[in-house]
Amino acid sequence: MSVLRPLGDTGLQCHPLGFGCYRIDDDQPAHAEALAAYLERGGNLIDTSANYMDGGSELLVGRVLRDCSRDRVIVVTKGGYLQGSNLKLARERDFPEVVRYADGLWHSIHPDFLETQVRLSAERLQVGYVDVYLLHNPEYYLTHIAHRHPPAAADHEEFYRRIREAFRFLEDQVQQGRIRWYGVSSNNYPLPAGDPVATSIERTLAAAESVSDRHHFRVVQLPLNLFESGGALEPNNDGGTPLDFCRRQGIGVLANRPLNAYFHDRLIRLADFLPPGADPPGEDELRALLAPLADHEKRLADLGFGSEGPTVAGTLMEIAPRLVSAAHWEQSAMPQLLRSIRAWLGLSSQDRAGRPEWESWQEQFVPLVTGAFQGLHRHLSARQQPVSDQARVELAQAGYPPSGESLSRLALNLLLGLEGLSCVLVGMRRPEYVEDAMGATGLERVDGREILKRFREGLECQPDEH
Repeated sequence: MSVLRPLGDTGLQCHPLGFGCYRIDDDQPAHAEALAAYLERGGNLIDTSANYMDGGSELLVGRVLRDCSRDRVIVVTKGGYLQGSNLKLARERDFPEVVRYADGLWHSIHPDFLETQVRLSAERLQVGYVDVYLLHNPEYYLTHIAHRHPPAAADHEEFYRRIREAFRFLEDQVQQGRIRWYGVSSNNYPLPAGDPVATSIERTLAAAESVSDRHHFRVVQLPLNLFESGGALEPNNDGGTPLDFCRRQGIGVLANRPLNAYFHDRLIRLADFLPPGADPPGEDELRALLAPLADHEKRLADLGFGSEGPTVAGTLMEIAPRLVSAAHWEQSAMPQLLRSIRAWLGLSSQDRAGRPEWESWQEQFVPLVTGAFQGLHRHLSARQQPVSDQARVELAQAGYPPSGESLSRLALNLLLGLEGLSCVLVGMRRPEYVEDAMGATGLERVDGREILKRFREGLECQPDEH
């Protein structure tokens, strides 16, 4: 029996779990193995973006799909961000209507910019055409204004004018065979209608209808998880929820961040990191996992290179207690520290070029740093297990039947039971993540909407539990 679901009225049939490519990169063999494993398990929807890993995600997708039948997969990609190479391109080209949101983060959905994005994505993906092309978080226009004052009605009118002009361009791309369908990925679709930066699927649809009565706007993407349930519960589109409205209008819905919830300005990872009953690791465990790197760094003085300030192991010991989560480490602290290490290695190698003892030390140092970084990620994740345990308790209190399944599978199965949801996008960077996620499709369905409603009511009664 097929588990495939219709992706709105596109005529495409998608697996209920999609392969989310955020943080998927072409230089990581495990990522390619994970995508291959997903396809082998019957998965067929891949969601990527020009912005993910500065194009590296699309490159990996294109490489893995070279030996895959084109009609076997649904490829979704996005455009809108001006970061990395796109930011360099924007400074050279001076595109119109650019939102300069922050240093190193600009945004645009102007047709002149989108034309470059569709072309560059096609070159990286090498799949002939893109099944679904999404405007990637166009709400930056509204949130940028909100930093200065609440967006007025005129600001929202301008926002949907920009959406309309982008749709006009995408309709032309459909006619030229470069894409088949298009839509919008917006983090603000689940917000209450009265929120100053809320975006409306109803108004987005109206923009498409004003472009053509045979438009190809047929897919939206939004965040949806235990803690961020507005997509299933918020009556913000003509009295209906986003899922209700899209179901009535034949619009496919892709849910992102099913296992990464933002609640009270904190990221909650809906997964298990320790066996049941195990205590979270402390300082002694952290010191033990960093010991090989610390011992190796001490050898610098023995080799006659002297002491050169703080060690990497010492820095990790110092910052670990201040890191809120593994995501905080990966997205902020780790990249900064990695840049510092690379700069130090570059300068040190210039001074010590040709010295075999330095070459040998450096050759051992790099994998030790990699291992320490990975170990710290596991350590920080394990520290979050009490939060996961509490989420499991609250899930049971909301009516989810007792189960010995992983928290991640329970969280996914809950979403799979929501009427109107086409596909849940899951980050599966390792084959074992694929195995865990795909196992959710075999679980007995639950009343996802009712459980989400009760879960939300429980959070409102205890807003500071997490």
